[in-house]
Amino acid sequence: MRRIPLFALTLAALAAPALAHHSFAMFSMDKNATMAGTVTDFRWTNPHSFMHLDIADASGTTTNWAIEMTSPNNLLNSGWRRSSLKPGDKVTVIYHPLVNGRPGGALVSVKLPDGRVLENK
Repeated sequence: MRRIPLFALTLAALAAPALAHHSFAMFSMDKNATMAGTVTDFRWTNPHSFMHLDIADASGTTTNWAIEMTSPNNLLNSGWRRSSLKPGDKVTVIYHPLVNGRPGGALVSVKLPDGRVLENK
């Protein structure tokens, strides 16, 4: 029987969390939804950036949504800047909704107040 070197086992164990981190199982990736809201927070952070939006429903009740994005490095390559979103900005987002129906999702694109559209690539 061949022995597997300890180094190889350690490397495999360290790689497993990295693979698990990139699961999109919590989002309905086959569905797109659109909503308009007001930015309350934009977090330019690793490993994923987030935008938080106040969204009013048909009855006028406002709920704060968390929209997950890719890393700042990927956003930079797609034309984003740390200053792309500011609290108070009125935006329209296209997103993949959460599977559990809670208020949140994964960003596809955002239409900024000046009409520009930034994608989450």
